[in-house]
Amino acid sequence: MYAKQYEITLPADHDMGIIRERVAVGGHLLDDRAGLGLKAYVIRERGVDGSPVNQYAPFYLWNDTGAMAHFLVGGGGFQNIVRDFGRPAVHHWTGVACHTGPARTATPRAASRRLTPVPAGSDPDGTGLGLAALIEHETEELRGIARRDDVHTAALAFDPRSWHLMRFVLWEDAVAPDEGATERYEVLHLSAPGVTRLPEGRVW
Repeated sequence: MYAKQYEITLPADHDMGIIRERVAVGGHLLDDRAGLGLKAYVIRERGVDGSPVNQYAPFYLWNDTGAMAHFLVGGGGFQNIVRDFGRPAVHHWTGVACHTGPARTATPRAASRRLTPVPAGSDPDGTGLGLAALIEHETEELRGIARRDDVHTAALAFDPRSWHLMRFVLWEDAVAPDEGATERYEVLHLSAPGVTRLPEGRVW
């Protein structure tokens, strides 16, 4: 499993109805994309749910990195983003864990992301295994979140270049008030052709 997201921050006075229409018209195009676990078409609106910006920030979980590469560089769809918005930085993370929530059969309307740095001093005993212990703890926490009745899917991944952990959760109706999210999103559409093939539980 591989996670990917790009963030297109828009002007403060941008009409987000334009993005809503874009997704309404074209969101279905990846509903049967081979190699894709899921794509959540998510937005943030300035002043809504604490967001300081207007942003279009699609989030992906891929089962096949070759399919992900095709999407990005082989005319698989990303060229439309480049054409309309320029070339954004594409964040990507190695998958650590994924869980099916009780609301998997529902259509999620909200999502949350928690992006946190891995502390430089996270190996107190000097064995080099401090990262493993930290991720084990985060994996257990993810498992607990995924048991909540309103969770569709919960995933954990990390970026070993910037040393950040990323937790992404799809929620049936709204992000839980006690979820320690750094970003909260509205989900406009979910393409999930390979969601049942995403790994279940810890993947490392």
